Amino acid sequence: VKNKRGVYELLNCDDHREICKRKLKKDPNAYRPDILHQEMLALQDSPLNKAGLLKIYVATQKKVLIDIHAATRIPRTYKRFAGLMVQLLHKMKIKAGQDHTTLLKVIKNPFSQYLPAGTRCFGMSCEGTLYSPISLASSLLPSDYSNAPPTCFVVGAMSTGHILLEDHPYIEKMISISEYPLSGASALSRIMTGIEHHWGIV
Repeated sequence: VKNKRGVYELLNCDDHREICKRKLKKDPNAYRPDILHQEMLALQDSPLNKAGLLKIYVATQKKVLIDIHAATRIPRTYKRFAGLMVQLLHKMKIKAGQDHTTLLKVIKNPFSQYLPAGTRCFGMSCEGTLYSPISLASSLLPSDYSNAPPTCFVVGAMSTGHILLEDHPYIEKMISISEYPLSGASALSRIMTGIEHHWGIV
């Protein structure tokens, strides 16, 4: 969204509440990019990611699909993160300064075309089948990650509600990681902790 100074900003419920209500006629709480920021930091900081066993994609409300390179370092502050996302949505890609590696890029839909053959996909929902972190990993993942097909977890980044099967037809099962409502970042941390335990990643 363009602010009064003519500068583009990432639409969010704190800074653009009136725009959401008056211009867009939408609930401001539907615009929470800070939730995505928290989730991406949780993923980035995990031992699973540091071991090179994580691949991240982001899909926006408007069906923009983003590929996150493993070498990407997400900014720690929300303001810098929001600026990076605005830059990405304008330029369609972000490159590293020195080696010209493409760190972030907008890619074509559908997401399912990027899933390797044999990938199992699970969606996260508080209404899904309940697992503890360790039972989740032992039930759904192979014991050896070296030659196994990938496992995909689809996690929402919204303040209320959850992802829907009809929006993600490649999901084979909806699962839950706690009997209590959790933030996306907390749910991701529990999933990764179970996988790290299962695969012996310390």
